[in-house]
Amino acid sequence: MYPGPGMFVVRANSPYRSISDLKGKPVAFGTRASGLTMLGRDVVDGLGLSPDRDFQAVYLDKAGDGPVMVADGRVAALWGGGIGWPGFTKVAAAPGGARFIVPSAGEIERIRARHPHLRRMTVPAGTYAGQDAPIHSVGLWSFVLARADLPDDVAYKLARAVHRGEAKLAARLTQGQYSTAANTASEAPRAELLHPGTARYLREIGALR
Repeated sequence: MYPGPGMFVVRANSPYRSISDLKGKPVAFGTRASGLTMLGRDVVDGLGLSPDRDFQAVYLDKAGDGPVMVADGRVAALWGGGIGWPGFTKVAAAPGGARFIVPSAGEIERIRARHPHLRRMTVPAGTYAGQDAPIHSVGLWSFVLARADLPDDVAYKLARAVHRGEAKLAARLTQGQYSTAANTASEAPRAELLHPGTARYLREIGALR
């Protein structure tokens, strides 16, 4: 449905400017069962690091606790992902603003060499308050997961409804601009993972061959 570029966010007045600066510091990596937390593990693993060994990893009971912990200093940084992600929006909008920390170009190469399933992604300038330049990182696309026995006609109708509502979805949600039939067709890890009903609709509109 939309891309999830992974980043760390810190307060703008903090001294941290790189991932290595965060080593040994308390960092909120999200809730234990979150896909974003798994993404964070892959990213730091690509640099030869571990959340639990090389950082003071904090795992949240509630995802919404992360921005508060950054604001009050209980953690140095919050890991998250996505364009228009609420946790980032809250930290960036807080008094004093925020700074985002991502892998350098060389670190991105190292991460993708170890975890080639991760994609290069860009957060457009202006996505968050005070962000005046694009931010380049790595991440994964999020998709709607369905049971294998979901009826084809239901998947077909869902894909059609989302496609027909693309403009309205984009107007309501920042990340909604990415929830398009074209992106579903092009960003699925493998075409055979698309539900047959979804694939049928995408072929009808020419988004999938």
